[in-house]
Order: sequence, then structure tokens, then C-alpha cells
Amino acid sequence: MSDETGMALRCAVAARFRGDQLFATAPPARRWLLVEHPGPWQPGAFDTSEALGAVARRAITSGVRAGLIRRPNRRPPSAERRWAYVDSRPGREGVWWGVYRDERELLEVPLAPAGDASPDPVYLVCAHGRHDPCCAIWGRPAAAVLSAARPDATWECSHVGGDRFAPNVVALPHGLYYGEAMPVDLLEIAAAYEAGQVVPGLLRGRSSLPAEAQAAEHYAREAFGERAIAAFDPLGVVSVAERTWRVALRWKEQPVAVTVHARTSVPARLTCSARRPESVRVFELVSIEGP
Repeated sequence: MSDETGMALRCAVAARFRGDQLFATAPPARRWLLVEHPGPWQPGAFDTSEALGAVARRAITSGVRAGLIRRPNRRPPSAERRWAYVDSRPGREGVWWGVYRDERELLEVPLAPAGDASPDPVYLVCAHGRHDPCCAIWGRPAAAVLSAARPDATWECSHVGGDRFAPNVVALPHGLYYGEAMPVDLLEIAAAYEAGQVVPGLLRGRSSLPAEAQAAEHYAREAFGERAIAAFDPLGVVSVAERTWRVALRWKEQPVAVTVHARTSVPARLTCSARRPESVRVFELVSIEGP
């Protein structure tokens, strides 16, 4: 696909042109380790140093998603850089901060609640341009705008997944992924999050839930006009046919069952560096049973 100048469209522009399905695309991340590092970052962020590579391998082995963070506008860090452990599992949400001076110290950071607990939200805006140019082109201006309104809560971050949905934003500790979030949208997202609500039209999903449950929750929110973050308790996912799942939810103490079916999208370039078109799962609603 090319624009009128003959130049290939960036993946984020092409995805919007195609109307790629945004919801049910949050990658899995139930727990996080965030490491402050001013950059520059390698395409694989934790390849930036040998010590960071060891930190990432340790996190992955423990089922923890690791990411690098830095302040927008290249604000220099202090001598003591920060790390954070985040739990995004429903009912366990929390953020704990600590500091380090040497990257090797990070190998001793407990991958569990440790450090200073914080009640404040954390907003990650992907700005990892060496992973995909769209993340820098769209993410850095978005991070700058949000940082002006939430300077202590906002961080640029390394790759979070879904480059074609840039600007990508993650609201922690709940692990709410948002995509195609333009600067004006970020202020709405932050205000809603701090009020315990979501912005449905931009929500990719919650990272602690499987894609099938993310899709079911999307359709349930749409059906019931529900915006509260914790409105739906996920109770289970059962395969009922090929590429079809029945997701049990609880809403206002009442059972809700949402059945979704996944079809395969038309192949497309999903990142700016993709060498060939690929397909992804696209979820359709089969039925909703409930109050």
C-alpha cells in the first residue's frame, strides 16, 4: 500500500486505513518489571547491555514482562535510577518502586511485591523507535502531552506489542492497553482511569486476560454500556467449537455468558519492518446470555 507520493505507508497509518480490530489485542502480561534506563535502546531493548539481558531472561523465566522506561523529553535521570514491580492480576493490582545504581543490582530485585508501595497510577507510552518507527513518530509526542498533565506518572517505554496501533498506552497497575490514542485522547484515558473507568473505543484489552476473555468483555461492555474497570469478573473460558469460546463473566452479581468466534484476517503488513503480510485473529460476537 502506498500514499499519493509513492512512499509506503507506515504500519500505524495502514492499520487505521484498513480499520484493524483494536480490541482483544492486549499481549499477555500479568506481572511486570519496569527498569528506568535513559537510552538509547537497542531494537531488542534489553540487548542494550549484558546485565540488562540477564535481567530480562530472569524475568521471562519467572513469567514477568520486563520493560525499559524513561522520562519523556529526555529528562535526565538521577544517579539513582528507579525500578518498579507491578502486579496486574485482578484483585492483586499494585505498584512497588525501588532504586538502583548498578544494573547488576537488578538481578537481586524480588519479582514479587517489594520496595515502596505506591497508590499512584503509572502510564507507559511506547516510544521505542528502534523497534518500530511508528512508536517514535506517534508515541513521543503523545508521551510529551500526557507528561505535561501527569509528569510523575508518565513514562516512555520500550516495546509493548501492537506497533500498528501506535500510539500505544498502558495504564498500570491494571494492565489496560490502549491503542491509536492521540494526544487529546490521553488526557481522557488518564482521567477515566483515575475515576475507575475505561475508554471503550480505544481499549485494546486487559493484559491479565486471554484474548478470548478480552473480546467477551468488549462485547459485554458494548451491550450493557458499562465503563467501570472492575465491572466484569472473569470466571472461565471454555472452548465450545472450533475457534469458538464461551466466556463466563459476573456482572453486578449476575452471571453473563459471552460466546465469541475467531476468524482469520486478510493478510497485511503488521509492522513497518515486516517482510511479508501476516494474518491475525479477529473476534466476532456469537451470543450474549445474561440479565
